[in-house]
Amino acid sequence: MKLYVIRHGESETNRTKHWTGWLDVALTDRGEREAEELRPMLSNIKFDKIYSSDLTRAKKTAEIAIPGCVYEETPLIREVCLGNLEGTPIEGLSDDERLSISKNGYADFGGETYEELMARAESFLSTVAELDCECVAAFSHGGFLRTVIDIAVGMRLPRSKVICNNCATVILEYKNGQWYLFGIINT
Repeated sequence: MKLYVIRHGESETNRTKHWTGWLDVALTDRGEREAEELRPMLSNIKFDKIYSSDLTRAKKTAEIAIPGCVYEETPLIREVCLGNLEGTPIEGLSDDERLSISKNGYADFGGETYEELMARAESFLSTVAELDCECVAAFSHGGFLRTVIDIAVGMRLPRSKVICNNCATVILEYKNGQWYLFGIINT
């Protein structure tokens, strides 16, 4: 089985360089164009099942990238919860706060820890592994994409080293009871 985990197109908060997390923000015009650019690649793939995060930017990306698709919404593949950072400028953090995030996730800000995000990702991957499908798509978010990569490679990679642009696609393969990283496509 192959699982295509696709990040949403550019959102309003991506454009303004604000923390987003669970804020439900719209795609920009550019984000909609990015989703349209996915269409040729995804149109050649027969997806047996499609999931989307329950946040608008992911759902809209799915609807544009695969016109007429039917998807199941799930909060399991939401972005990491950033707590009280959501909606604030990204540049506003001190070095100590950034170090805290790299060690503890967003718990110090009332958000999720890395372990909580990892548990959500593992729960979703377990659900998908139980499906009788050849190919599945999941429209999600950058933090979730990086987390499923961590699961597939068996270690937590430094976030600064894993580039997941808007509409990046991570392809995982499930075989012999294990998820493997098959490829990453950054648009």
